[in-house]
Amino acid sequence: MDAVHWVQHSTPGLLLLCALAIAALLAMIIRYRVEPFIALLVTGLLLALAAGVPVGELVGSAQQSSDSLLEKGFGSILGHITAIVGLGAVLGAVLEDSGGAQLITRRLLAAVGQRRAPLAMGLAGLVFGVPVFFDIGIFVLAPLVFAAARQGGRSLLLYCLPLVAGLSMTHAFLPPHPGPVVVSGLLGVGLGWVIVMGLICGIPAFLVAGVAYPAWIGERIRLPVPDTAPPEPEGSPGTAEPPLAAVALVIGLPVLLILGGTFAGVALPPGTALDVLSLLGNPVVALTIAVLLAFRLLARGRSAAELAELTARALRPLGMILLVVGAGGFFGKVLDATGVGDALAGSLQATGLPLIAAAYVISSGLRIAQGSATVAIVTAGGIVAPLLAGAGYSQPRLALVAVTIGAGSIIASHVNDGGFWIISRYFGIPVADMLKTWTVLETILSVVAFAMAAVLCLVV
Repeated sequence: MDAVHWVQHSTPGLLLLCALAIAALLAMIIRYRVEPFIALLVTGLLLALAAGVPVGELVGSAQQSSDSLLEKGFGSILGHITAIVGLGAVLGAVLEDSGGAQLITRRLLAAVGQRRAPLAMGLAGLVFGVPVFFDIGIFVLAPLVFAAARQGGRSLLLYCLPLVAGLSMTHAFLPPHPGPVVVSGLLGVGLGWVIVMGLICGIPAFLVAGVAYPAWIGERIRLPVPDTAPPEPEGSPGTAEPPLAAVALVIGLPVLLILGGTFAGVALPPGTALDVLSLLGNPVVALTIAVLLAFRLLARGRSAAELAELTARALRPLGMILLVVGAGGFFGKVLDATGVGDALAGSLQATGLPLIAAAYVISSGLRIAQGSATVAIVTAGGIVAPLLAGAGYSQPRLALVAVTIGAGSIIASHVNDGGFWIISRYFGIPVADMLKTWTVLETILSVVAFAMAAVLCLVV
């Protein structure tokens, strides 16, 4: 009994439990190939029981379960992100189906010229990366990368690396992507501030990792366009190219509305104007408006049945993402309820390691160990959130912590990351060259974004 009491009620014992829980989580995912959703759920349950959380508090009873850690953990985070991620997926699907992505890329290529085609590909990744998932952006824009590389006659890396850097930056730092939305919910920070700090930290990181580094490495590793590369897409049969202004409006409007809602609360007194901007700036409302506009402006030739099928197709891949996020929310609640969060906070204060650095180290370690950026963000967010309790952080500083966790979640992509293999196989890049190019690029993107966040944290 003394040993059990020591584990459940002492700081070293709680830290040992936390370490064992994370080790078990990584072993299940890496060694035994358990789905991250199940691994997080099992680990959370075992940690709660080992820490002495009463069963009634953990799972509730037959008569009352809504106040249990299990339901609160799933419900608190899924209530925050489900509609946002779902609407973002539908918006991206409409842009993809309408040819909006190809339109933006072609216009950028025409504007900057063949000499600066790599920059155009990077900008296309940034712009189109806002509303679509990382892998979808690759599949849609890769044919244009191949076309630009064929016309330029230079290494494929000069064109594909800026594109994937832009897609990776938006995926890690900007809503409505799952990672930034999840961490904003876990840390209690508004999405408007996440957008602002994500851009401030992410754009310089993109310029270094997605523009400067590819220009250097692309001249040293010359890769041809693979024979299996598809031709440049001609657009969907029977559909006209959408107007550029309509595409820009659909992509930019939700961002502007969310930012307007965020800063209206700071700049305006209570009243009708504040209420209107707060309503329109709610992420769910802003994205709903953008989706309806996309249906009206970009999918005008589609029947109701075709739009329904397009929407359903966009939402199908979200199931596992939402399950992972929900299980991660539960894991975070367990860490808080068991006192592990307080124990970690005390230990970090004793070492003198700043919280923002600790968040980066935790997220980076999880990413390198198991490969999934989503799992790294969800788990690190659950660990870090209790550490922030009572710290008195402002919304901008909380947003910087969110950016830091996102930065850690993309570091050192290697062979345990699905994105590594998507890029390798689709662009025909050998594994050795992937480690020299993509792995280094992701690390630069991560480190520069973290450095920007750490510096800004000193002044906000």
